[in-house]
Amino acid sequence: MEQTAAIGKIINTHGIRGGLKVQLLSDFPERVKLLKRVFIVKDGYSNPYRVLEAKIHGRFWLLRLEGIEDIDAAKQQVGALITIPLSERVKLPPDTYYLDQIMGLDVFTGDGEYLGQVKDIIQTGSNDVYVVAAGKEPEILIPALKAVVKTIDLEAGRMEVDLPEGLK
Repeated sequence: MEQTAAIGKIINTHGIRGGLKVQLLSDFPERVKLLKRVFIVKDGYSNPYRVLEAKIHGRFWLLRLEGIEDIDAAKQQVGALITIPLSERVKLPPDTYYLDQIMGLDVFTGDGEYLGQVKDIIQTGSNDVYVVAAGKEPEILIPALKAVVKTIDLEAGRMEVDLPEGLK
């Protein structure tokens, strides 16, 4: 089965014809207009749906999907995630990554010292902060800045950093 990425969460119904109100989990709200098919993931199951109607409504998306034809069917989907295949994600500019691509990377200094794995990402608004942990060692908070993060090699699962004084 192809891997998917969550782009939204169903938070409510909309109207009586099976409409879904979706909270965005994507930095690309306009992508909703391009959706032809999505997967709804709930209780460990993933089911495909053809998109009948999709539009932006303030900070939310409104979706109508084939097979969800009335409010009762829509209510059953509240709390589920909307996902798409990874191959359908918006292409990012060079040296820009999705959060799930960064999670789990092994982090090393330029000298080859292993610092741990990226366990979490804190989104601060100005720049992300990578939470790196190795075993029982204290966590290291690494700002996601070009001056600090020198290279990211997704194929090798590796990130190289140049830690400023005080973070070492």
